[in-house]
Amino acid sequence: MIYYADLQIVLQEVPGQISLCVSVTGCPLRCKGCHSPFLWKKGTGTPLTDEVFITTLERYKDMISCVLFMGGEWEEEDLINKLKTAEDNGLNTCLYTGMEEVSDEIKNHLTWLKTGPWIAELGGLDSPKTNQKFIEVKTNKLLNHYFVKH
Repeated sequence: MIYYADLQIVLQEVPGQISLCVSVTGCPLRCKGCHSPFLWKKGTGTPLTDEVFITTLERYKDMISCVLFMGGEWEEEDLINKLKTAEDNGLNTCLYTGMEEVSDEIKNHLTWLKTGPWIAELGGLDSPKTNQKFIEVKTNKLLNHYFVKH
């Protein structure tokens, strides 16, 4: 079961998209310098039941174009179920993970994928020297240039 700390509408995490962002709790990665260590503790937050998720999608359906999960790959079956629900509702999907790779089963239901742990000296997606990658899954095209300020 996926648990979440909050649900927000965000504008910058997925270029060109207005996204419903699900901040998933229970992150096992614990990257040094993480901006959200409150997401580390397993079992905290609110269960993201199918009913809650569908009700939330219906509430925001005319405002959003994407559902973004900040983590959740450690609850693979439930994450895939939620991604399928988003797809069934005509929405794009994205996952932000600190891992270098996720399963093909997850990728099959993603429009975009951000990979790579937070490493302070390399910076995030807005840094030209970042280790993180933001890709379009279908084409495997690297899209980090959307985040770097010129």
